[in-house]
Amino acid sequence: MGTAANSSEFLDLYTPKLWTILKQGYGLAGLRADAVAGLTVAIVALPLSMAIAIASGVTPDRGLYASIFGGFIVSALGGSRFQIGGPAGAFIVLVAAAVAQHGVEGLLLATLISGLMLIAMGLLRLGVFIKYIPYPVTVGFTAGIAVIIFASQIKDLLGLRLDHEPGPLWPKLQAIGGALPTFGVMAVVVAAVTVGVILLVRRLRPQWPSFLIAVAVATVLASGLQWPVDTIGSRFGGIPQTLPMPHWPAITWDKVVAVLPTALAFTLLGCIESLLSAVVADSMTGRRHRSNCELVAQGVANVVTPLFGGICVTGNIARTATNVRSGAHGPVAGMLHAVFLLLFVLVAAPVASYIPLAALAGVLVIVAWNMVEKHAFMLLLRASWGDAIVLMVTFLLVIFRDLSEGILVGFACSTLLFLHRMSQAVSVEHHSPRVEDDVPDAVGEPSEDLDSRSPAANDPEIAVIRVTGAFFFGATAAVESVLDRIADQPKAYIMDLSAVSLLDATAVASIEGFAHKAKRRKARVYITAGTPAVRRTLVSHGIRGVRFCDDIHTATALARRKLRQAAPA
Repeated sequence: MGTAANSSEFLDLYTPKLWTILKQGYGLAGLRADAVAGLTVAIVALPLSMAIAIASGVTPDRGLYASIFGGFIVSALGGSRFQIGGPAGAFIVLVAAAVAQHGVEGLLLATLISGLMLIAMGLLRLGVFIKYIPYPVTVGFTAGIAVIIFASQIKDLLGLRLDHEPGPLWPKLQAIGGALPTFGVMAVVVAAVTVGVILLVRRLRPQWPSFLIAVAVATVLASGLQWPVDTIGSRFGGIPQTLPMPHWPAITWDKVVAVLPTALAFTLLGCIESLLSAVVADSMTGRRHRSNCELVAQGVANVVTPLFGGICVTGNIARTATNVRSGAHGPVAGMLHAVFLLLFVLVAAPVASYIPLAALAGVLVIVAWNMVEKHAFMLLLRASWGDAIVLMVTFLLVIFRDLSEGILVGFACSTLLFLHRMSQAVSVEHHSPRVEDDVPDAVGEPSEDLDSRSPAANDPEIAVIRVTGAFFFGATAAVESVLDRIADQPKAYIMDLSAVSLLDATAVASIEGFAHKAKRRKARVYITAGTPAVRRTLVSHGIRGVRFCDDIHTATALARRKLRQAAPA
């Protein structure tokens, strides 16, 4: 019975959306919708794939191979109906650094290892944890990548003659500044025409493929008027009109160890980028993706793609959103987008040789501008000092240090900020119970006559301590300080934890330490715990020196009975 349930759960988690669509019935109308959406996405992906590859320091065909092979696999095996896989702008910095440090073979090996890691993460069901990345971290991270992408395109935007372009931002800007006298006027004109056409088309005909139209216009102008600008053909010799045969990258133990940090960075960024893209698709369609299935598909894509020479593959937010807006019915649209790109390589690859690099740089400038969540960035700067710090720390580290470092440090800052806020939210109150609150004791004996006491007076022998909020390691100091400030020394303490939402081992140790101190003063400690989770935590840690009660009234009655029994006759 248990095995059958586990098998059913596994199928629910890892069944590709393509299979779900086919089981529900896939007809001609769905195929027609997916064909139109796939063609639209392919038109958008064509210039982007080449531009991202060039900006990453590799030949443009490697970007197309990533979109063809990786895009097909992501759609066929993925856990999202609408996800479009391919090279992403977010990877430009990492890929360029990998090529500079390890060469293209090292890049392909790092991509393959990253694919294996992504498969493992999906099978270990770690996809759900990506949602815990704080919003200021994602906004700062995305904005930082956009700045780096823009900086990487300055050389081609201005047509600069630069023998070596450093990877880090500040040395890059210094090198560009030194090369400014070599700028080419016509390259600037091509870039300006490209950006202008994109903006104009989006304003007048937003449903048209602005990127492709702009690159086509710039290519016709540059080649027709014979402007002296660098093109794909002049720098890379064009794009092969055939697909490469699969081959394994060079694998040695030393090489694996050398590229492992890069593979880890690819994995972390791939998780975030692909699952964020799937979430965006969900928000646009009302559907729900299978995060772990999606990670497995991304992993398989990144294992297969480098065998054909392609660069890293991940879910792409811009192309996925285009897919949704184009009326896609399901994953077949993404698979057809890869097929259309394949047809371009087989039929029209020679045309790509005439595309000016300045035009592709203009495309990436628009991509970088659109990546920045400008409203969210300014809002977070104004919202609170904590969110502003997390945002800027992530943003600046991504720009000047490293993408992974920016994410990790930003996440660490967010965690510390959260712990600080949680510790401030805990409250501790103490008072003495009123005599009139006395009730029959826990064993059913009636309380003694209390006429000798004033019914309105508080009982000085008992202190009730009520803790509210999350009682965890960040809040123990605040709770302990209140306990230490109780001036009088009652003979019994009632610690009311019924309003505690969270209790950890540090808090339990603090309670036990307080109970030991009370025992040395010959005082008893009673605990009332509300939620089952808090009770389980107390019991599992085997806390000693305390007595558990169901509620505060029972604890008060029991404490008074014990005090009367201990009083001298």
